[in-house]
Amino acid sequence: MKLVRPFHPFRIATLAAAAALLVLASTASAQEKRSPQVGFSAGSLSSYLNSQNQTIDVATDQVDAQVWTSNLTGHAVFTLKVELAGNAAQNTMGIYNTDDSNPTLYQVFPGSASAGWYANVDFGEYGALTVKLYDKDNHFQGHTTYAGVNRYSFGFYLTGPNQIGTFYSQDSRNGGNAQILTYKGTGRKEGGWWQCFEDLAYVSPGQPNSGLTDFEDAVMFVKAVDPLPVPASGTTWGALKALYGR
Repeated sequence: MKLVRPFHPFRIATLAAAAALLVLASTASAQEKRSPQVGFSAGSLSSYLNSQNQTIDVATDQVDAQVWTSNLTGHAVFTLKVELAGNAAQNTMGIYNTDDSNPTLYQVFPGSASAGWYANVDFGEYGALTVKLYDKDNHFQGHTTYAGVNRYSFGFYLTGPNQIGTFYSQDSRNGGNAQILTYKGTGRKEGGWWQCFEDLAYVSPGQPNSGLTDFEDAVMFVKAVDPLPVPASGTTWGALKALYGR
């Protein structure tokens, strides 16, 4: 007769603690720098972030953050800090589900949004997403509710005029090129993330028109979301259980 070893409450609590540590470790690994760092015409973006009292080297502090998750509260704030692109009035920005092969685009900022506009973004359970939009003077501009949003695995996008198309935070959706660079906030912005968008197809340094690649066509600051590891961790729930008995 085979005896079944009971799974005691203490062991359950220990396992839960280990799982929590795994989540924290995954978040930490998600903050690793890009390798290699993306080369671009960095002067304008550097000047802007310096004006915001940020201690960031835009050439060497790029974080490898392509897929994101909402935090435990599900409430995030996205602020459109600046738009310096010629296509600013036509560029729209938002999020999408990174696991979808042909993702739906969930708009947060319309083309009419300008510097200082912000959105309160609530990730509910069961795929609900509510976006409440405000202008720079805190005037309510309306709200939109979406269904089917994966709060645990989403990315950012920018859509420009028809001839330009849509760019994503996942390099693989842009032909392997970065179109959005991420930096960790510093000082009073610590805990948040700078999302810096390029609204033209990336051109590497030394190539014709490479000076147009500046990643300051739109700069957004986001709070209460976290990047996921790239690539995802291979640790499984089963592996954790094995550490503490069956």
